[in-house]
Amino acid sequence: MNRFVQLYQALDEAAGTRDRELALQHYFSSVDAAEASWAVYVLGGGKVNTGMNRIAKTTELREWASELTQWPAWLVDDSYRQVGDLAETLALLVAAWQKRGAGRAGAPEAQEPPIPQPVLPPAGQAPMEFAFRVPDNDSRLDEWTQLFLLPLVPLDATSRKLAIQAAWQQLDTPSRFVFNKLLTGSLRAGVSRRTLQNSLAPLAGISPADMAHRMVGEWQPSAQAFEALMNAGTNAQLRDKPYPFYLASPLAQEPAELGDPRDWLVEWKWDGIRVQLVHRKGHAPYLWSRGEERLDGRFPELEEAASRLPADLVLDGELLAWDHELQRPRGFVALQSRIQKRKPSARLLQTVPARILFYDLLELDGQDLREKPLRERRAQLARLLEQARSPALGLSPRVDFDNWEELPALREKAPQLQAEGLMLKSLSSPYRQGRRRGDWWKWKVDAFTIDAVLIYAQSGSGRRSTLHTDYTFAVWKEDTLVPVAKAYSGLTDAEILRLDKWIRSHTLERFGPVRSVTPALVFEIAFEGVNRSTRHKSGVAVRFPRILRWREDKTARDADHLSALLELCDE
Repeated sequence: MNRFVQLYQALDEAAGTRDRELALQHYFSSVDAAEASWAVYVLGGGKVNTGMNRIAKTTELREWASELTQWPAWLVDDSYRQVGDLAETLALLVAAWQKRGAGRAGAPEAQEPPIPQPVLPPAGQAPMEFAFRVPDNDSRLDEWTQLFLLPLVPLDATSRKLAIQAAWQQLDTPSRFVFNKLLTGSLRAGVSRRTLQNSLAPLAGISPADMAHRMVGEWQPSAQAFEALMNAGTNAQLRDKPYPFYLASPLAQEPAELGDPRDWLVEWKWDGIRVQLVHRKGHAPYLWSRGEERLDGRFPELEEAASRLPADLVLDGELLAWDHELQRPRGFVALQSRIQKRKPSARLLQTVPARILFYDLLELDGQDLREKPLRERRAQLARLLEQARSPALGLSPRVDFDNWEELPALREKAPQLQAEGLMLKSLSSPYRQGRRRGDWWKWKVDAFTIDAVLIYAQSGSGRRSTLHTDYTFAVWKEDTLVPVAKAYSGLTDAEILRLDKWIRSHTLERFGPVRSVTPALVFEIAFEGVNRSTRHKSGVAVRFPRILRWREDKTARDADHLSALLELCDE
């Protein structure tokens, strides 16, 4: 794993994006396709230790490190709180244990856990009946992931423990750190998806835009997948790939500064899930979310409606829970009930129907339309949906206006339609990728605000692991404070330091890393919406809470009441 560890260190020490791109190009040009495919996977956010098939829980890793090193559990946990990164904590604890054993006169040599030296299991033998050889420092990344980590998944806890403890002892500290990052699924090296695309594109002899298209979708690490990715003749459309999403930027200026209003399309900014509907010849239609996930089976009524559309098309739109009686979207909380069900029941399909309002047409008859101006793409989209005549698939309506002065009043009507504000799009714009400023803008309604009381505080992570930076806020329900929001952003560094000092001197109780504090400080909290929720003690859940300011002019009794939030509930 030395080459990948060297890459990780180079990325961590890089002074800027260009240095990262050079480091990535040097690495990818010096490794084979099998190793490169796993590097693309983990650098792009893929996790080896994920979902139900986890190699180890973080609590298990701390316990196994304590058992191996004989450091007490409280010391391991306290070290973790101080360092703020579990992978680094475990790597340093093992290194300190090894150094202590090596430097102590007459100290016994470290006892390596008894890992058998197997090959493949005999025919018919269950996977948990054999163990795996621990690769050495010079082994490739794909050997570590495919031949060691993934085969550990079906094993019992004792076998997994012994294997990981043996790996900790065999690796040097830098390699142990990266190994732990793979174990915990937290390998982030400051590499954005765009940096990865820009690094690979010149090696493949294609444009960054083409590389971005090839890399969209589910990535299964293999030598064949990487070779296809880097083959100049690969056609992403034939491989049934969705397109990179084009994202709008927040509107920072007055709309009038955009020029002639006749050159702009204004739509509602719907509060749903951004999706692409992909339907190509030879493939079943599917929905691809902006969260990088196929939604197969979750919205069967939409898949069935899509099957009646012409093949070889890709549409971009917003997936919404729909109220057919009022002919408008329902709140996001209704949509959440559908997202969480991979196979929705007949009752759920009836009570929470779904609909997609489409914004854009990206591909038709196998032709990539993204470079055509929006006015042409939308006109084709409107004709296509008119012919389809499906109640589940609609066109996102145009907001009619004559001059820019009308828009502020229209924007204020957005909450009545379960929308977040307005979208402003240049009619001459192509469909770009990522967040490119200039052509597409989002103009959201002003956030809701409440005054709430700080009741809990928790230490942060990383460089802020020694400070209390995660806060829980409450409002009044009669004479009792009930928690309604958690927030960790919005304060300056100076305010965080001052608040941390106050928290330490006003702690009432401790619950591990969490402290309850004297309910005295009031903060103004902003949020995007609020819904009723049976999962929360207060009965409500606020969306995207953040701290606006520290209200030092108010006392706890001046904070808002729960009734103020209930009046704002979408449903």
